[in-house]
Amino acid sequence: MIAEETFENLIMQDLNMTEKNCENSKKSENPSPPDKSEEHPTSYMETIVHLFKGNIGPGLFAMGDAFKNGGLIVSPILTIVIALISVHCQHILLNCSKRVKELSRSEQCPDYAETVGQCFEIGPPKLRSWAVHMRTVVNIFICVTQLGFCCIYFVFISTNLEQILNHHGYYWNVHLIMLIAFVPILLTSLITNLKYLTPVSLLANLSMVSGLVLTMYFAFKGGLPAPSEREYFTNAPQLALFFGTAIFAFEGIALVLPLKNAMKKPTNFDRRMGVLNVGMTFVAFAFIFAGFFGYLKWGNNVGGSLTLNLGSSWLAQVVQLIVSLGVLLGYPLQFFVAIQIMFPAIQEMFKLNPNSLTGELSFRAAMVIITLAIAELVPKLSLFISLIGALCSTALALVFPPLIELIVRTENSKGPGVQIFAKNIFILILALLGFSTGTYESISAIVKEFQL
Repeated sequence: MIAEETFENLIMQDLNMTEKNCENSKKSENPSPPDKSEEHPTSYMETIVHLFKGNIGPGLFAMGDAFKNGGLIVSPILTIVIALISVHCQHILLNCSKRVKELSRSEQCPDYAETVGQCFEIGPPKLRSWAVHMRTVVNIFICVTQLGFCCIYFVFISTNLEQILNHHGYYWNVHLIMLIAFVPILLTSLITNLKYLTPVSLLANLSMVSGLVLTMYFAFKGGLPAPSEREYFTNAPQLALFFGTAIFAFEGIALVLPLKNAMKKPTNFDRRMGVLNVGMTFVAFAFIFAGFFGYLKWGNNVGGSLTLNLGSSWLAQVVQLIVSLGVLLGYPLQFFVAIQIMFPAIQEMFKLNPNSLTGELSFRAAMVIITLAIAELVPKLSLFISLIGALCSTALALVFPPLIELIVRTENSKGPGVQIFAKNIFILILALLGFSTGTYESISAIVKEFQL
């Protein structure tokens, strides 16, 4: 690690760093509004609830389709590898954020984009000019990813509800169903504080877990096929689609810093038995469980969501309703991250009062409308999930964290060390491979599906 005094000298030489220093901003004539999460800090269990909900969404029920693309033996192994690497990268992000927090003497860890920007500012001289651009790029990727999740949530809900209505003879257009779902989604998205979102996330978690348990009941009902009837491994193009879906499922890296900053005791977030490790262990187990038995039961007929394979019985429809409710209630948490990034810029652009609740609620309503409009144009669910995962989630989860660790661990005339260098280069190669092949295969599959 670079000596603290070396970092401090670099920071003092960089005017941009000084302008963005959290401590100085508090002393300015126009201080930014206080973080609402500081007013109502969350507990260990409340944060676990948010972390679990931030990672358990449509991706959980898409894991059957992912395992179809990866194979019955290869998929669980790759899921564990992706989980370990993803959580490790989240720890890298947290450590780098903690480091720049100490150097800037701010009270809270900076967010994802600010962490990346400050790491570039205190890095090798040739990279410092990239700081502003990298900060902007990360914010764009986060907003695209989080709002992409929100669009997929609309598609997931409407697809499941359409199937239920069809069973009862109501052949409503899926776009009309999205409009109906818009109302409850809008109402929950107007909640502006993580503390007050806890009951919403808790109900969402209960719905998703209940939906998974009942889905597995359908999978085990009547017995399971022999594993020999399924593919143990597949080919490179299908593995690329598996990677995109799996990395989409581990969708919560943009949440880790906001969740940590919102805690009463932030140190409980990333310790050995902290929120991150405990929560992600349960998340990874749920993904493997759903994917393995979903593919084993339904094979190549497994849907982009397991809930689409349950049939038309009343219990199957109850499961679809429960899971749709869980996804609907998960929307505001994914939405929260994007709004936290975008709204300050809107405030500055339109000279809004920092304490204006009306302005924030209006902006939130407008963004929900925009995600609804985009969702109306979304192609096949499973393919779009894979595309978003390969394109945006890969960059956030596997590219930026090892990159900034390499920068932070680099001294003036020394490298980061062989171990750190080799480990991060391996992660970057894996990320770029998944990024390129997953994006290509997803786009190719979408073009083929719709003959664009």
